[in-house]
Amino acid sequence: MELKGRAHRFGDDINTDEILPARYLSTSDPQELARHAMEDADPEFVRKARPGDFIVAGKNFGCGSSREHAPVALKALALSGVIAASFARIFYRNAFNMGLAIFESPQAAAAIRDGQEISVDLDSGIITDLGTGKQYPSSAMPPFMQELLADGGLMAHLKKHLEVR
Repeated sequence: MELKGRAHRFGDDINTDEILPARYLSTSDPQELARHAMEDADPEFVRKARPGDFIVAGKNFGCGSSREHAPVALKALALSGVIAASFARIFYRNAFNMGLAIFESPQAAAAIRDGQEISVDLDSGIITDLGTGKQYPSSAMPPFMQELLADGGLMAHLKKHLEVR
C-alpha cells in the first residue's frame, strides 16, 4: 500500500501541547480536536492541511504528556501520517493505537521540505520525494500494523476481530 500527500514541515521537539493544546482537552470529539491540531506550532496549519498530507518533523516528535488526544486530532484531519527523525516513545505507541501512521526516518526528515509531494510505501518503508525522485529509508510496516491502521486503531481492530468470533 502506498500513501501520497504534501509535506508540512516542523522542527525538533514538537510536544503534545503544540500538537493539541491542553486548553482543548475538555472534549474527546475527534472533529473538534482536529480543528485545533498543531495550533500552537503553526496557527494556520489546519487551514493549509489537506486529507492525505503528511507532517514531516525533526527529532523527538510527540514529546511531553502522554495524551491520546494528540494523535486523534491528527488522524481526524485525515492526514496520511507523520514522518520524523524520531518519536517520543509514548506518542509512537499512542499513534498506532489511535490509527495514525508514523514513519521514523532521519534522512527523510532532514531532506524533505515544506510543500513537497511525497509518498510512503508501507510494504517497503521507502519514502519518496515525488518531485526529485529521491528515496529515503524507513522501516517497512508489518502486515499486522497495516491492518491495525486500516481498521482505525487498536480498539477498532480488537472490536472487529472479537465480533467475528
